[in-house]
Amino acid sequence: MRRSRRLLPALLLAPLALTGCGSDSLDSAAPPDRAELKARAEAAQTVVEHVYVTEADGFELARQSVGVIGDYGFQSTYVRDEGGAQLTLSVDRGTVTDGNCRTVRPVATRCEKDGKGWYRLTGSRHEYVRTENGLRVQLSADRDAVSREVLRAAAEAAHRADDRELDATLPETADPEGLPTDGGDTGRPVERGDLPPNGDGAPQDPPGAGG
Repeated sequence: MRRSRRLLPALLLAPLALTGCGSDSLDSAAPPDRAELKARAEAAQTVVEHVYVTEADGFELARQSVGVIGDYGFQSTYVRDEGGAQLTLSVDRGTVTDGNCRTVRPVATRCEKDGKGWYRLTGSRHEYVRTENGLRVQLSADRDAVSREVLRAAAEAAHRADDRELDATLPETADPEGLPTDGGDTGRPVERGDLPPNGDGAPQDPPGAGG
């Protein structure tokens, strides 16, 4: 199955608190086993090794923004209540070096080494990017909405999710009927028994069903 980058409507970027925040009982509960977490990552068209999380003062994960980028990459958005500023975290296979820093997508007009990564300007946005575990980890935001200092702190805080963080980040899996248990989009195709096996024709009625 061909996988493609998801475009998320603005309505999906409303800030949602992470599951378990502020609850001692939930914090102490054991996360699902690894097999379930891997299944949930697969339903989101990614793998657990590509799921990263971060933190920034005043920002919360918009859980509905979680999705795939590229083939098996991962992307999520963090939103700040005040002013609606957004931080976008993207993780995909690849590397960044001094030689390709400007040409890594999105193409940058400026790129400079800064700490463990690179600081880049891409149009009206800016980002920090670094290579880790064979992955390119990028944290970007609108320059007018998020300062370089806040962006750098969030980029430095970005890390591979542990089991609890995976549980709080990944969409729930679908039930046996193919419907997501949390009302969200798992990325799985909807099964349609009335579609022809070949081509892209419209749903077909069985013989004798017409009036």
